[in-house]
Formats: sequence, structure tokens, C-alpha cells
Amino acid sequence: MHLVAKMRTRQDGGSRIGIILNGSPLFTGGAGSGESEIRRYLLQHDMVEAIVGLPTDMFYNTGIATYVWVLSNNKPAERKGKVQLINAAGRASKMRKSLGSKRQYMTDRDIDDIVRLYGTFEETNESKIFPVEIFGYRRITVERPLRLNFAASAERLAKLDDEKAIQKLDDAEQAALKAACEQLGEQRYTNRDTFTKALINALKAEGLKVSAPLQKAILSALSERDPEADTCLDKNGNPEPDAGLRDNENVPYNESVFDYFEREVKPHVPDAWIDEEKRDELDGRIGIVGFEIPFNRHFYQFTPPRPLEEIDADLKACTDRIKQMIEGLSV
Repeated sequence: MHLVAKMRTRQDGGSRIGIILNGSPLFTGGAGSGESEIRRYLLQHDMVEAIVGLPTDMFYNTGIATYVWVLSNNKPAERKGKVQLINAAGRASKMRKSLGSKRQYMTDRDIDDIVRLYGTFEETNESKIFPVEIFGYRRITVERPLRLNFAASAERLAKLDDEKAIQKLDDAEQAALKAACEQLGEQRYTNRDTFTKALINALKAEGLKVSAPLQKAILSALSERDPEADTCLDKNGNPEPDAGLRDNENVPYNESVFDYFEREVKPHVPDAWIDEEKRDELDGRIGIVGFEIPFNRHFYQFTPPRPLEEIDADLKACTDRIKQMIEGLSV
């Protein structure tokens, strides 16, 4: 971004710059993070012309993979709205003598070929062209309802001592509170409202009137998750989300989050819903926008595994050698 800030304006002819980076800037950071927002700025402002993946072991102090980002604020018409990925990882020649971590170099011919791939701007095995939007996504938050059962069993009553709100009470109040809870017995309640009413009546019988935080602590100690229990509702009568079941889904940038949800999520968890309060700060739409460039994924070529017959033959040959070695030791 520092180099981008130094570029000439488009009115002055613009600039084209090249930056060598490691692989992290391609994907590090989720939606809404600083890294993702930098990628978003560059891509949505159509400044990324090309990214060239270089061979490993090209530099003196590191052998990691590196990439050349070619940025321009004045793209030619045929490149507008598009990004070119060039995979030059296979164009490496071994050095006769290593210089630190530098063990490979690129010949002038390889460099010319890469420049030619960039200049022709066509699809090949080493060159892929994508629209900017393909690298974007929206991270939506998927909620599921909180379902709890309640009981005043000995095991759960023991958990009362771990609640901070209860620890603040004096000994007499704690004893009275535990006595009130014991009156509920070990009956299992699957509805929070029903249990809450029974709890309040038991507390009143002991002459106790508890605050909301204290009541919340009691309910927390005497409850556990139960997928068969009734859904817990908030004060407005809406299902209360279970933070432990909260999940995120990455929706392709140009796809409706609701269509994606109905197709990919709803069939598996019918009671789930999208948290529509989680919206992107820039466009105000549901879901936090993120951008990443999965470079290697676009050039991945599947290599089928060897036939089982070949694997079995190798295992048999290895087993036979082991048997022969054992027989030789026993002689």
C-alpha cells in the first residue's frame, strides 16, 4: 500500500509497479481483517494486473515460494476487471554452486517466456485469467437455537459453587439458595421458562429474591445442552442462538447469501438461520466481505493414485525380503 500511494495518478499517465512478496499476502487473514481489506482495495479498484509465481530457492536468505505482484492504476482496456495468474514455479534451473539458500535461478529464455505469457494475455497451462469477483466472498454467521434441559441433581448442584455471582453471597445466603434448588428435586425440565417459574417459586419459599445476574448463574449451573429440549426464547419471543453451535460460511461474492444458505446449509441443519445483524461496513449488505487469491488451487493437477495391484505387489515384495532377512538370521 505504501508503493501504491506513490503511484502517479491516472490523469498523469498512471504507474505500473512490481512487488516481490511471499505467499502470505495471497490468503492470510479472514474477511474483515487488515490483510483481506488490502486485497479488497487492490482488487475492487482494479489495480492487480498479474501475479507471477516464482520457483523456490531463488533468494539468498530463504527458500520459500515467492510471487511478483504486477499492479497498475491504468490498465489496458482488455485487462480491465480481470487478473492474470502465471505459474512459473516449474521454470527453474539448478545452480552449480549454492549461494546460501539460493539454489536455483531462471534463465534469460525462461524470463522471456514469462514476459511473453504476460504480454499475450491468453489462457494456457501456465497462465490463467479470472474476473476480479471470483476472489471475493461474503462470510455469513450461521446461528442455531439454544436447547437446554434443567435439573437439580447433586452433580449440577455442585456446580453452583463455581459461579462467581453465587460466590459473592455470604454463607447463609448460599445455604438458603442451595436449599431452595434442592426442593426442585431431580426432575428433568426441557423448557427453560417452566423451570425458571419453578425455581422462582422455590426461592420465594426460602424467602429469597435474586437479581437477574444471580438467576442467570443458577440457570447456567443447573443446565446442559440437549438437542431434544425446547428452544430457549429471548424476551421478544425469538429463538436464542447457541454460541457453541455458531458457525461461518463463505458465500461466493456474486451469489445471494439466501440462495446459498437454502442450498448448502438448510438441508443439513433445518433449524439454523443467518445472523442478519452481521453486515459489511462498506456496502451494508449481509455478510462480511473478504478477498483471497488461492493461487496454487487454480494450477493444481490431480494425480491419480497407483493401481491397487501395483501397491499389493510392492507390499508382497517387501514382505518377502523381510522373511528372507529373518530366515538368514535364524540360520
